[in-house]
Amino acid sequence: MIALIPIILGLYFGHRFKTYEAIFSLVFLFLIFDGDHWEQGVNLLIWLVYEFALTFAYQYYRHHGKNKTWVFSLAVILAIIPLAAVKYLIAFPDNSIGFVIGFLGISYVTFKTVQVIMEMRDGAIKQVDPVTYIRFLLFFPTISSGPIDRYRRFKKDYEKVPTRDAYITDLQYAVRYLFQGFLYKFVIGWFFGTYWLPKISAAALAVGNANGGLKLSWWLLAYMYCYSMYLFFDFAGYSLFAVSISYFMGIHTPMNFNKPFISKNIKDFWNRWHMTLSFWFRDYIYMRFTFFAMKKKLFKNRIRLSQVSYFLLFLIMGFWHGLTWYYIVYGIFHASAICINDMWLRFKRKHKKQIPHNKFTKWFAIFLTFNVVCFSFLIFSGFLSQLWFGWR
Repeated sequence: MIALIPIILGLYFGHRFKTYEAIFSLVFLFLIFDGDHWEQGVNLLIWLVYEFALTFAYQYYRHHGKNKTWVFSLAVILAIIPLAAVKYLIAFPDNSIGFVIGFLGISYVTFKTVQVIMEMRDGAIKQVDPVTYIRFLLFFPTISSGPIDRYRRFKKDYEKVPTRDAYITDLQYAVRYLFQGFLYKFVIGWFFGTYWLPKISAAALAVGNANGGLKLSWWLLAYMYCYSMYLFFDFAGYSLFAVSISYFMGIHTPMNFNKPFISKNIKDFWNRWHMTLSFWFRDYIYMRFTFFAMKKKLFKNRIRLSQVSYFLLFLIMGFWHGLTWYYIVYGIFHASAICINDMWLRFKRKHKKQIPHNKFTKWFAIFLTFNVVCFSFLIFSGFLSQLWFGWR
């Protein structure tokens, strides 16, 4: 907060001190990657040079009026290779090289790079400014865990100075999000994750092992709800910190959560949960595969196409989280839930006169969605793997 004071004063008086902002970000990036994490800092620099070369090589190619699909596909694959290698090294450390090539936040900065390459392919981005691009990739508040911003939106904020009234409003939101993030992460999140969850976990393991079979117990149900609350408040709290610091800097980083536990169905949930990630997957995987499949006429039935696209989307999301069975099952579970939800909505439209719609059905839908989501988080937590197989 002390380091932010010159930025705040500058924006309040109508000036953006870009040089100071760059120094500010570099200092705090150094504090993240110094000491025992120096290798990650080196990896970040190597990754940055590699992705920069790839992005501007593709921009050079596009500026010559060329737009071959195989060149675009190769550029995307090359951009993803470092992230894929990191995921493999984490999953199979004994069968891989000793030098770990990853660093904190590699997933999120990779998503940013892929987004820029894809939008250059579409023509939505005509010219990438190197200084703005490096600021976009290394924007300190969001580098480790998002939210995932878009280049064109970030560039628009970065290149302008808000009016004094607009910036005062930004400061109001920044302070609010800062204290809300503190409440979420260090009070509520701490209670669920640090204080309560280990006790429930120990009880669920003890009772489950005594029961045998699938080792089910009421403690497992308690673990499901407790972990779900911890996951939300911890991650939402961190995201609020990132958004808060961004607003202090005059950058409107998008929000990541929008009351996800009042979702009316599973699709509504993904429009509210980790929104910048889910929208990224929707725009750059789901929609692109759907358009490609329609163009190539891979599926005659559009319903079948959407179902295949959902399974592809959530399988990729599962593999992105990690090459572990419960992450992959988590992805399959959500794909199945969305397909079932779509089937229900089609049935509901055909029989809307026979199916009641009132406050009770609305709250029942929220209750059902909440429990489906919490069960998916139980899968995601990996606790079932520990309970059933003894794998941590």
